[in-house]
Amino acid sequence: MSKTRYAQVGLGDRSLLFAWAITQQYAEVSELVGICDSNPGRVELRKQMAAANDIYPKCYSADQFDRMITETQPDVVVVTSMDSTHDYYICRAMELGCDVVTEKPMTTDAEKCQRIINTQKATGRQVRVTFNYRYAPFRTQVKELLMSGVIGEVKSVDFHWLLDTNHGADYFRRWHRNKANSGGLLVHKATHHFDLVNWWLSTVPESVFATGFRQFYTPETGDRYGFRDRSERCLDCLEAENCPYFMDLNTDGMRNLLYLEQDHHDGYFRDRCVFSAEIDIEDSIQAVVEYQNGTRMSYSLHAFTPWEGYTVTFNGSKGRLEHTCMETSYTSGDGSVPGELIPQGTKISIHPHFQAAYDVAVDEGGGGHGGADPLLMADIFAPERPDDPYLRAADHRAGAYSILTGIAANKSIETGQAVRIESLVDGLELPDYPPMPSSEEAIDPRPMKETKAKRI
Repeated sequence: MSKTRYAQVGLGDRSLLFAWAITQQYAEVSELVGICDSNPGRVELRKQMAAANDIYPKCYSADQFDRMITETQPDVVVVTSMDSTHDYYICRAMELGCDVVTEKPMTTDAEKCQRIINTQKATGRQVRVTFNYRYAPFRTQVKELLMSGVIGEVKSVDFHWLLDTNHGADYFRRWHRNKANSGGLLVHKATHHFDLVNWWLSTVPESVFATGFRQFYTPETGDRYGFRDRSERCLDCLEAENCPYFMDLNTDGMRNLLYLEQDHHDGYFRDRCVFSAEIDIEDSIQAVVEYQNGTRMSYSLHAFTPWEGYTVTFNGSKGRLEHTCMETSYTSGDGSVPGELIPQGTKISIHPHFQAAYDVAVDEGGGGHGGADPLLMADIFAPERPDDPYLRAADHRAGAYSILTGIAANKSIETGQAVRIESLVDGLELPDYPPMPSSEEAIDPRPMKETKAKRI
């Protein structure tokens, strides 16, 4: 069996999941032929890690990306670089004849999104966007319940995501803290959430109105804590012994190797102060989204809460589905399983009209992001992939519609006006989604008098 040849650009912490899948889990059908990063220290580190496993990809700097493609001839390029650079590598890979697997978000603004749409159309190459959240068993279970029509046609959604003061704070230490790099949390993080709703409902957004503020990760909050002698990074901060947000890269395994040992090459500090005046992303966000099928959603994201997870409710023509999920807290590269499910804090319940509510046994899975990461890696790299009735695999169309919700929300925050998705890009086709119940299928045909006695 011939192996699929992969090259990878961007060698930070998240890249390790993909490299492991290519070189270890699915090595019988996959080969890593080239690696590329803007930091020469990380390239050398990855070279050494690969050699320890008798794997010898060719190594390149970021400005040698074209050369890597020409010399190694990959079938697929895996893009795990900084968000704001995704569009360049995605488009250049397609132009050079490669398919692409890219981390979310696909890109960070409308102009870059349009470039990807145009390049994909011109080249006909495939872009796979790795929305792992779709693959968590309990989120697939929510999709299955909605597809079954158990609550009828969904009319409205309330979705509230909570990032705690460990995981949430970490976005304010890293390059994500600046919108020019990440698009802010409305793009970098909420791309997961907006994609889930698009996929859960099998529809796409039409307009967005949003408000957002940075209310907690501010210099004023640092002052209120009494941290007056703050540094720009934790490593040399005089408040290190007192600050609950202190990150010690000296004792932090992989993050020490990936970042502290390499920051002299490029000046990128992994442990910047969460109370810095240089931060320009929001930590508290609210949005109202209107969808093509008529559904409306109220959404919020807060990055400084006491627990990690979300609550989402779907109000339908036959009832209501309520879902709460609690996840373990982590920071990128800390060695723990990222976003592992907390079963005792996770629940799905159905509240039919005129009948007693009931809980649904939650499907659990092991591994990162609620058991999603192993299933996603298998769907991308395994030699045989069974038919998927939920159509969890996402291409550039789904990648675009997820970020366009956040991009529209960012624009709405700037202008104070609702923003229509059609004003941002053109030529974007609808993604492939499973069919959902129609209005006729969703209405309970039984006379109300037969069910009214069971009403809660």
